[in-house]
Amino acid sequence: MAEKQVTVTNPSGLHARPAAVFIQTASRFESSIKIEKNGKEVDAKSLLGVMSLAVKPNETITIRAEGEDAETAVEQLCQLVESYTE
Repeated sequence: MAEKQVTVTNPSGLHARPAAVFIQTASRFESSIKIEKNGKEVDAKSLLGVMSLAVKPNETITIRAEGEDAETAVEQLCQLVESYTE
């Protein structure tokens, strides 16, 4: 299992477009991937789940993965969250 906290830097937060990019990236991995914000955890491969978190700019989320490619998944998704701009 791999887990890391990351701060969302996109000025629009994790709304529809960045959420879709995040989900597309997460879906490339075999691991089960979750995102947590303020104690609420959702499937990182679900658009409705990710959107339901309503992640705003400068909020911190936890990305958690379990499976063979968990470390790689968490690292790549954290890099995406930290660097994504529209």
